[in-house]
Amino acid sequence: MIDPFTESFRQEFDRQSAALGRFNLAIFGKTGVGKSTLINAIFGEEVARTGIGEPVTKGSHLYLDKVGHLGIVDTQGLEVGRDDKAIISDLNKAMKDMRKLPLSEQLHVAWYCVRGMDRRFEDTEAEFIERLDDLGLPVVLVLTQVPMRDGRYHPDTVQLAEMIMAKGLPVAGGRPFLTNARYDEFTGQQPHGLKEVLDATFRVAPEGVEGALTAAQTIDQARKAQQAHKFIAVAATSAAAAAATPIPFADATLLVPIQLGMMAKIAQLYQIKFERAALMAVASTTAATQGGRAAVTGLLKLIPGAGTIAGGAIGAAVASTFTYAMGQAWLAVCQRVAQGKLQTAGRMLDSAEVKKLFTEEFKRRLSLGSKQSA
Repeated sequence: MIDPFTESFRQEFDRQSAALGRFNLAIFGKTGVGKSTLINAIFGEEVARTGIGEPVTKGSHLYLDKVGHLGIVDTQGLEVGRDDKAIISDLNKAMKDMRKLPLSEQLHVAWYCVRGMDRRFEDTEAEFIERLDDLGLPVVLVLTQVPMRDGRYHPDTVQLAEMIMAKGLPVAGGRPFLTNARYDEFTGQQPHGLKEVLDATFRVAPEGVEGALTAAQTIDQARKAQQAHKFIAVAATSAAAAAATPIPFADATLLVPIQLGMMAKIAQLYQIKFERAALMAVASTTAATQGGRAAVTGLLKLIPGAGTIAGGAIGAAVASTFTYAMGQAWLAVCQRVAQGKLQTAGRMLDSAEVKKLFTEEFKRRLSLGSKQSA
């Protein structure tokens, strides 16, 4: 038997997931250049799974693997440099068919990978990139497995990058991005260049997929936090608008859908699965879980001066402050959980610690919000 709050949260969670959509990335390059390693480094371990996924179109050699808010399109049975015409033909058909679909079902960006120490970039590879551009697909060119020492790239890789740039290819930033995706215990090589690839991807991706790309990537936590703050600001504004004509105190739960939507969006950003997010939400906020007048009264009393409205109505300022504080407290919880904290030794969610963190942050934000509005 699912309790009413969990069911309401599930509905919002699913709705916000659909609204956030999916970022679809095509990745090309010769066998052995480290495509899967690059994907896993930017989007999380084991994202580039061994599963083939589903064909993009009937009879296509392009396969789409869906992993949360990320879609990865790769070739199966075809190889760049040998089957270019077949790949471009399949891609051309797929792009035409996808344009009739919602944005989340279209192809957004391509990464073309070249191993940095191969010391060569063939004319067929340049032609392949030009064909991708002709199809309207932005291309980020990545040199993989690039050695770096004392902040300097290997000279052979630098020479290769300069040779590629001289071709004037239609790629993001007009240049290849030099990367190393995985730490090498033997040589001590550290990962580098990954955020630059991600930033370039954001710059060329179409409007409307930023949220999905932000949620899918795992290396830029500042970008996730920035997006979460936007969600909180929108929710606080919506709560203020809902209470512009003061809400009768008994109907204060009219704000709950706004707050649940905000919480669901932030949980999606941090790739927290529904089951865990629901437990976190239950542990975090009594107002949302119980929804009754007594619960709302208890939380509103945390706002200095709000006790005077307990028998009357909630106005825009109180609704906004209350929702903003909830959002900031929930963000703190999501960030800690995403870092692998707030769990027991058995890796179960520690509800008591979740509640403690949320309550402390919530009170702090209410106090700050009240001082700012005073």
